[in-house]
Amino acid sequence: MTLQLLVAAVNREPRRLAEEMHIDSDAIIVNQGERYAYEELRWKEHDIRCFHVAERGVGLSRNHSLLRAGADISLFADEDIIYEADYGQKVLRAFEEHPQADLLFFNVKAMPGRETYHNEDFGRVRWYNCGRFPTYSLAVRTRRVHQKNITFSLLFGGGAEYSNGEDSLFIRDCLKAGLKAYKVPVTIGHEKERESTWFTGYNEKFFYDRGVLYHYLYGHLARPMALRFLLAHRGIICGEIPWRKAYGIMRRGINEAEG
Repeated sequence: MTLQLLVAAVNREPRRLAEEMHIDSDAIIVNQGERYAYEELRWKEHDIRCFHVAERGVGLSRNHSLLRAGADISLFADEDIIYEADYGQKVLRAFEEHPQADLLFFNVKAMPGRETYHNEDFGRVRWYNCGRFPTYSLAVRTRRVHQKNITFSLLFGGGAEYSNGEDSLFIRDCLKAGLKAYKVPVTIGHEKERESTWFTGYNEKFFYDRGVLYHYLYGHLARPMALRFLLAHRGIICGEIPWRKAYGIMRRGINEAEG
């Protein structure tokens, strides 16, 4: 099998980015900036294709790279992920060991305070627990995603109208299309500490945007899932806004998304 790293970046020089991320596989970089251009480079015996675009939005960047991906396996990446030396072998080996899997979630250690998951064992990922995984933990069988015509939402994520959630919606769409997803206790890299491009605190916008997301993610179950989310994490996320008020804000987002 073959592997491509699909990188979403903003205003980066491709060769320097490849060095910082420790890229050691073929890759497609979509670099958001102020110009349109295309370049190719050889890096550690691998081919890197870089598309420079002027539009903004992480969902748009991921769609650019996914629709151009041609390897058997596509591994999604953000520009602040630093990979272990053998990440490519680990990813391909995991797909070889689990031929039934269309999607695999790997361990990528997040910055302190941003940890949402850690895979301690192998297991199935379902609709009710898929929201914890970031896109940069995900690798997919490219052809299976192409066959199902699945893309990322342009409403959610950095640079979009609503702050985050494009990853959860993409995973949900994969599961709805019948693709099988699993988590594996395999670590492939870590997140470099930097200021988030979208997170500004657990404020009113955070909870409102999360309410809008839950409408698209859970439909008629949006309200109980919002309450479940707040009660499960209130010790972390409800310091600035009490959970009852946060629930009201999330409900407002749900109501307005329903139209």
